[in-house]
Amino acid sequence: MSLLDHGVQKYPIGDILKSSAACSWPGVAAEVRMHPAGELPSITLEHMEIGIALSCHPNSIVSRKGDGLQQVTKVEPGTIWLCPAGTREEDIKVSAWHEVLHLYLPVGRFDQLSEFYPGARIRAHSIRYLGGIHDEYIRRIGQSLVDEMRAPSAAGHVRADSLAISLVARLAQRYSSDWSYGTNPAAVRAQLDERRVGRVIDFMIANIDQDLSIDDLASIACLSPFHFIRMFQKAVGKTPARYLNELRLERAKTLLVLGNAPLADIALGCCFSSQSNFTSAFRRATGVTPNEYRNTSR
Repeated sequence: MSLLDHGVQKYPIGDILKSSAACSWPGVAAEVRMHPAGELPSITLEHMEIGIALSCHPNSIVSRKGDGLQQVTKVEPGTIWLCPAGTREEDIKVSAWHEVLHLYLPVGRFDQLSEFYPGARIRAHSIRYLGGIHDEYIRRIGQSLVDEMRAPSAAGHVRADSLAISLVARLAQRYSSDWSYGTNPAAVRAQLDERRVGRVIDFMIANIDQDLSIDDLASIACLSPFHFIRMFQKAVGKTPARYLNELRLERAKTLLVLGNAPLADIALGCCFSSQSNFTSAFRRATGVTPNEYRNTSR
């Protein structure tokens, strides 16, 4: 079952306002749903689900039962619900409409945390079943994923992967029954030296027209994804997603100046999901449209 299939099964009523389906992110899925008043079916999730309220009716209340716990939550913008993989949810009732960002994480991401926190095994099932929490860090991650859905970048897969990894780490640190506050991130003995940085950048350039993931880049650096993100930013001064996005925009500039390829072909060759997304991203980065850049740079 795909990550987004859970939303289809769990939320048979209401409208999907935005979905990451077209983005094809490998390590996280997201959708914004408008939930009307009503009851939802009982369900057991295979993946981790995080719900973040974006807007709501003043009298919106959500009640649900999971892991033997009955929860009643007054909905406000920023309200967060956690539903761990394997939890049987029942008696889910919504009193009035609210708009929610739903994030789905595969359990495999939690297994990778053991490389980052030596001696700790953070299980996906150990995240607590919670409702009505407020966590600004999680809310910002969610908003960044919404922004990426609305205006996909050339490094969308890597950006979404990075955000998902940050989200998994936050859930483990704050909301896992496996977590010990004496647990510290592993010391990275092998730093991301100049040779390995160069190897990663060469791989980015050689595969600039391919969909890359954090796992792909981390394997080239011989680091776990969690370590790689931290070490790359420390060594280069930019996140992997930002660096790859800039490489692809520079490639787009070159293609615009040196040839007459249609904008749709350039967008595809630089890993934009559409010509319109390419045009929007190019304008944000340069202040002009691709056509304007082509006409003034020759």
